[in-house]
Amino acid sequence: MILTKKPFTFIDLFAGIGGFRLALSQLGGRCVGFSEIHADAIHTYCGNFNEAATFNLGDITQIKRLPAHDILTAGVPCQSWSIAGKNLGFDDDRGQLWNDTLYLLNQARPKAFIFENVKGLADPRNHDALAYILQRINQAGYFARHFVLNSADYGVPQDRVRVYIIGFLDAAQLAAFRLPPPQKSTLTLLDVLQDCHAVRSASSRVGETADIFGDAPADKKRDRKTNGMNDFFLFNDIRNGPTTIHSWDLQATTDRQQQICYLLLKNRRKRTYGRLDGNPLSLAHFQQLDSTIQEEELAALVALGIFKTVDYTYTVLPHERVLDESEQQVLQQAVTGAISLDVLKDCRDLKKARIPFEKILTGLVAKQVLVCSEIRYEFRYTKISTGIAGVNRIFLPKSEAFPTLVASDSNDFVALKDVEADNDHAYKQAFLAQIFHKQLYRKISKEEACLIQGFPKHFELPASRSRWMKLIGNSVSVPVVQMLGQAILATGCLDGGRDACPPVEAAAWA
Repeated sequence: MILTKKPFTFIDLFAGIGGFRLALSQLGGRCVGFSEIHADAIHTYCGNFNEAATFNLGDITQIKRLPAHDILTAGVPCQSWSIAGKNLGFDDDRGQLWNDTLYLLNQARPKAFIFENVKGLADPRNHDALAYILQRINQAGYFARHFVLNSADYGVPQDRVRVYIIGFLDAAQLAAFRLPPPQKSTLTLLDVLQDCHAVRSASSRVGETADIFGDAPADKKRDRKTNGMNDFFLFNDIRNGPTTIHSWDLQATTDRQQQICYLLLKNRRKRTYGRLDGNPLSLAHFQQLDSTIQEEELAALVALGIFKTVDYTYTVLPHERVLDESEQQVLQQAVTGAISLDVLKDCRDLKKARIPFEKILTGLVAKQVLVCSEIRYEFRYTKISTGIAGVNRIFLPKSEAFPTLVASDSNDFVALKDVEADNDHAYKQAFLAQIFHKQLYRKISKEEACLIQGFPKHFELPASRSRWMKLIGNSVSVPVVQMLGQAILATGCLDGGRDACPPVEAAAWA
């Protein structure tokens, strides 16, 4: 991308480690202040940009007035809208930080702004929340649109889908705003890995790169959609596919045991067995599907660590116990004298009150208020992001992109070697034999994580993996913000035009 540089000023709210600053500085922007409250992020930001701690405007909830500036950026904390969270939106106090952001936008009157959030904000279930944010932006006298963008389309080898809200003081400038079309990244995962770890094989042709074992990398242009063989392997018991590795693939199991596992896999999402998107099955359910299944066979799968038992339904017993408020709220979910686990997990009121119902159920059983009346069987590993035994996905070096980097780190790995095969079965077996069982895979390094987010390779971060992963995982992808900044400059919004409007009166804003 050819950059058009133009002098302008900006402020960086929820600045993190400075992804917005890196992007806009390369366009000619000058940061006149940032706001951040996390000590690690502040230290990293100030160290990399050679700023004094006093340059930090501090806690956004305490800021009364911002310095004059042209563009406001904000990566508003995303937990309230994340699909991985409880999806409480403005019911979660963290969601109120949007109000603090919009208050400062209205007070400072910059010519344009860029706000970033997780893709969950644009989900249909959060329609009202996003509509509210856009309405308040409009009430402040701004014209805005939201865009759902994938970082992989704008310069980095990472599938990172985020919502960006772009706004202007002038409707004509919003109308003139144009996103460039998605474009293939100039980097692939292999390029990033080679930047940090690749070696050249003595036997390789001159100028030909190699994997870290010195072997020529496999063809990256293989059509994955045609032959169905992905460039990563998913370790998961609740999904299925040609490159899915199940628990029963990783240890000695009989054909019969595998058949029972697939029976649970195929039926656990059916509404017949509960209201959740994934329900345990009882022995009676298994026998309805296959009358020859015996309890001992299910117990054997539990012993292998593939299945687990779940206390699923509880009967309410007559009692005179004095119960606390949380216990009463759990018992209120009883229907005809029984409580089922799916009802409790699906109850929004319990989520909002953050009631640990599983712990409470154990306590109520001990108090002889409840008794378990139905045991069901479920896969031991049911959390998609956790995978199996600490492995979620292993990406081959030929992969075009790595998955979203997250603050809590992930169980995603990169293989140290590529594999090829002519069919699905052979492909999986080659992967297990040549990569997994030989433990030829690892997590990405700090330098690779920086490149995957579009930061400089040697951007200074803490030594501890948990600390640097939290910082880089919470950041924005630099090339995406750079592209958005370039598109904002192209509207001419910084070239003069109408004078900045005064803040909207408090009565209209409240």
